[in-house]
Amino acid sequence: MNTNQTEEPVLPVEIVEHYELVEEAGRLERAESQIEKIRTQELLRRYLPSSPAVILDIGGGAGVYAFWLAERGYQVHLVDGTPRHITQAQEDAQQMGVQPLASIKLGDARHLDHPDSSADGVLLLGPLYHLTERNDRILALREAHRVLRPGGVILVAAINRFASMIGALQEGLVDDPEFAPIYEQDLRYGQHRNPTDNPEYFTTAFFHHPQELEDEITGAGFRFEALLAIEGPVRIMEDFPQQWGKPELRERLLRITRLTEAEPTLWGVSTHIMGIGKKA
Repeated sequence: MNTNQTEEPVLPVEIVEHYELVEEAGRLERAESQIEKIRTQELLRRYLPSSPAVILDIGGGAGVYAFWLAERGYQVHLVDGTPRHITQAQEDAQQMGVQPLASIKLGDARHLDHPDSSADGVLLLGPLYHLTERNDRILALREAHRVLRPGGVILVAAINRFASMIGALQEGLVDDPEFAPIYEQDLRYGQHRNPTDNPEYFTTAFFHHPQELEDEITGAGFRFEALLAIEGPVRIMEDFPQQWGKPELRERLLRITRLTEAEPTLWGVSTHIMGIGKKA
């Protein structure tokens, strides 16, 4: 297993520091985020080619999806821009006593260390959050296009433009003097900044309008296949974590999300959205 790393972080310092403070590796196990993990796995099963296809998980954090795909027979290369995540992934791989991933590298989504036409699928489930300039997002998407074989598929996750506003409504932060300027800037420009010392307000990021995500995927040369809600509207319900914890209700909530995933009028209430493209 190749574990070569570059020496310097590829992300702005405030983003790296944010992921040093928060436990991103365990976030998807929390009740409020489990639906994001389950739905993302559903979409990966639906759109990725069959194993043992070669998959590049770019910006894959500590490898929550990379390890899951490797267990299903895929040849997975994990790349992330945060040193802590790479260390965590390497430690997890060593504890398994096998070499579950083809490689684990610190890297930049805009400049991939992989040959042309070498992958069957590319996941960009995090990089576009933290590339705040459109030119950089297009570079990352074009790099994904370069490394994909003809017919290869890309799955791109984005945070919704309206996520902070909805969070403010849910958490009673509409008139909070620290958070109100944050969600107002998100709504105007999609540029999320956190000038506070509260890591729950996230870090430097870009929040997409759904149409922007489609435009960027096609602008990088992909044939656009679908735009889908990941969580859908169900997370806006009162006491969602408690409701999700009821087994008899959980499947109903997932069914609502599946039934509405492709409905454009509801994309704005899904915290995350997924764009799917193919290389001709």
